[in-house]
Amino acid sequence: MKRKFQSHLAMLGFSILVAGSFSLGSMVANDISPVAFTAVRFTLAACIVGLIAFLTGSVTKTALKSPWRYLILGGTLSIYFVLMFEGLKTASPISTVSVFTLIPVMSAVMGFAVLGQIISFQILSALIIGALGALWVIFRADIQALSMLSVGRGEVIYFVGCVAYAFMPIMFRLLNRGENPLMATFGMLVSGGIILSFLGAPEILKIDWLSLPAAVWITILYVSVFASAITFALIQFASMHLPATNVLAYTYLTPTWVLVWEFFLGHNVPTFWVLAGIFLTILSVILLLKTSLQS
Repeated sequence: MKRKFQSHLAMLGFSILVAGSFSLGSMVANDISPVAFTAVRFTLAACIVGLIAFLTGSVTKTALKSPWRYLILGGTLSIYFVLMFEGLKTASPISTVSVFTLIPVMSAVMGFAVLGQIISFQILSALIIGALGALWVIFRADIQALSMLSVGRGEVIYFVGCVAYAFMPIMFRLLNRGENPLMATFGMLVSGGIILSFLGAPEILKIDWLSLPAAVWITILYVSVFASAITFALIQFASMHLPATNVLAYTYLTPTWVLVWEFFLGHNVPTFWVLAGIFLTILSVILLLKTSLQS
């Protein structure tokens, strides 16, 4: 029970930290290549996590066995972050984070198909409520746009990335060989950094890094430390003690935290009718947590 409680706290922190990456990322998305940006964030995060992993003795011979596992995890996560940053070029933080809240539904389906995790009626109801709220925000509370499936290019791009991300909690369980979350995070970051540095070498080399705006470096540091190193460890820890659906239920809180970030950054906030969708996502996470705590 203690581990479950700690896992819930971990995912609460996860939702707050992830929200900042949407608001900050949207501010600099058009100033740097998504592949180059993600390669740098993974490399910096790997240095931080790697240092801690070595100092705490988390890097062992057993953990280094079957390194292909980290390549799969790092490659999948690379797809998600590159497409997220690409989507933020044209989509608003609120719209993209609403796409993010569709992940629990995807994860629930994948969890059932791969791990045989059964979805209760209460959880299914909560997921449907959350998904409806997310769609309401994605289509900007416009019934006509919803009926015509009129959604922006940025949202579509990011949705593809979210499909990859929804599979992450399941892969953590399937590929874990007993290593702790710190080591798994380190291996994933190193693998992701190598993959993106290789594929994005031409873009990385042609960027004048010293002339980039300060906002870009601030965002890189934030996402490297808080929205990469820390959040990866948090979600991996929680994934080992909670069902995939309950882990990603906390994504429903992320739109609320994005609103808080947007307010303090002085950005525009959505209209009342769009906020109604946010309220549905909050209701959804309350229902999911109530179900989880009763189990």
